[in-house]
Amino acid sequence: MKNGYVQVYTGEGKGKTTAALGLCVRAAGAGFKVYVAQFIKMGDYSEIKALKRFDDLITVKQYGLGRFIKGKPAQEDIDTAQAGLREAKAALVSGDYDLVVLEEGNVAVTCELFSIDDLMKVVEMRPPTTELLITGRGAHERLIEVADLVTEMREIKHYYKQGVQARVGIEK
Repeated sequence: MKNGYVQVYTGEGKGKTTAALGLCVRAAGAGFKVYVAQFIKMGDYSEIKALKRFDDLITVKQYGLGRFIKGKPAQEDIDTAQAGLREAKAALVSGDYDLVVLEEGNVAVTCELFSIDDLMKVVEMRPPTTELLITGRGAHERLIEVADLVTEMREIKHYYKQGVQARVGIEK
């Protein structure tokens, strides 16, 4: 890629991860190498199974313990996320990837798994030819300010409010 940019997908609505993974598939279709760091999440979600089909171009690493974090996170959650951020930084600057995705990176900041300063250091070290995408609710103003593209997903209506649980292949 000649020019890479910083993208942020945020907001309270559904679709941030779905849009990010669509970008990953599009990039792989163009022959680009992709690194996805998933924070908070752990497990064999449908998207992980699907992306394994592109394992020659898309690398997915999970840096979460797969549990909901409410209040002060456990040290184990912090350590896992910070190790993931270090690995994502290494991937970003390695020159091996055209697109690096920090999935739920914004939520990791909100949950205090790492600081906004830590996240901003990653943004600052992005090589000019590498695309960086950060997803998750609650994007910090500092990140929004430096990003080249910010998309906010806004919920207008959601069937979850009628009691529909997350469905395999659609929400998980």
